[in-house]
Amino acid sequence: MNDRARRHSPVGGTVPHPCIVNTRFSTRGLPRHQQALAWRDRVGHVIDMLPSREQLENGLGAEIRFFSVSDHVFTDASTDAMVLDRSLGRVSKDSRRDIAFHLYVGGATGRVSASQSRRSGVDHFDRGIVAFDLGQTFKMERPTCRVLTVFIPRAVVDAVLVDGADSIHGRIVPDATPLTALIFDHIAALAQAIPSATPAQAVEMLDIARRLLIEALGVGSKRRGSARSAVQAAIIAQVRRHIDAHLDDAALTPASVVDALGLKRATVYRWFEDEGGLATVIRNRRLRAAANDLIRFPHMKIVEIAFGLGFKSASDFARAFRRAFDMSPLDMRVRALDLQHVREWDRGENGLFMSGGERVDRSLVSSLLQGEAGRVSA
Repeated sequence: MNDRARRHSPVGGTVPHPCIVNTRFSTRGLPRHQQALAWRDRVGHVIDMLPSREQLENGLGAEIRFFSVSDHVFTDASTDAMVLDRSLGRVSKDSRRDIAFHLYVGGATGRVSASQSRRSGVDHFDRGIVAFDLGQTFKMERPTCRVLTVFIPRAVVDAVLVDGADSIHGRIVPDATPLTALIFDHIAALAQAIPSATPAQAVEMLDIARRLLIEALGVGSKRRGSARSAVQAAIIAQVRRHIDAHLDDAALTPASVVDALGLKRATVYRWFEDEGGLATVIRNRRLRAAANDLIRFPHMKIVEIAFGLGFKSASDFARAFRRAFDMSPLDMRVRALDLQHVREWDRGENGLFMSGGERVDRSLVSSLLQGEAGRVSA
């Protein structure tokens, strides 16, 4: 954990209900002659930025979003070309020993020089992952790029890799395998989701990212089972994102999902058995979206909502909705509109129930009213 995140943690223990620390910094609103020095000050607690004379005079465009929750730290930075250096003097003066995994999602990795790395200064990929041990020296000469960075405590990496964190310092892996493609997809989704995620959601996605990154860049894992479970969790999340992005497609089926993502049908179907199967997941995601739209768009015809979410007829939609929520779509809309005028009510009253007795209580209703329907169970 870096100093910024540590300042938001209680002394002597972990955060029982962690919040997400979220900050943003950009040089683009500053006078040009101040931009390079402002960026150097912003990142100077971790690494030295070596500005050129042209950058000092003509400016440097750079922006970073910083997120921390529990012991997880994640950043999303877009910058002009620059030189970054973590020198021996810098390493000896601070206590930062995390392992930083850089994902170049836009722009090339540039030239990398790292101590004890046999691959230093050699590889240059348009999309790649680079790992650095902050306890060792390194230098980056990188072009204009967007970089997503996951910081992982050294102890976590040492506990997984047979040869420890030292073995991956300066290692560069191109986006050229199914595993790296999954990592880029997962962490790009993380970057999009984390600004509005709950702490629990953020921790879950960051934990999966940790395990995937260590598996991709490490050699000789002590915990193969952990890596496999991370891959499974990432693929399941990928399937859910694909479904959510294509809910309005009437041709969305279990077969179309696995074909679009290039997955093994039997494996994916088995992973979703506990939720009633992939077809049930698709139906329930559509029903969740329908419940959301019923509240957000009170003047939209119910049949338009049904057809817009891929249901083939109004009667099919009404039957599926009633089975899920034990009320008709119209009743749901009227009930929610009535609740908009209720300031307070006791938990357990005005509850909605799905088949099987699962309560959809005021927390779900409130989220529906805010435009974020809760997940519909099978």
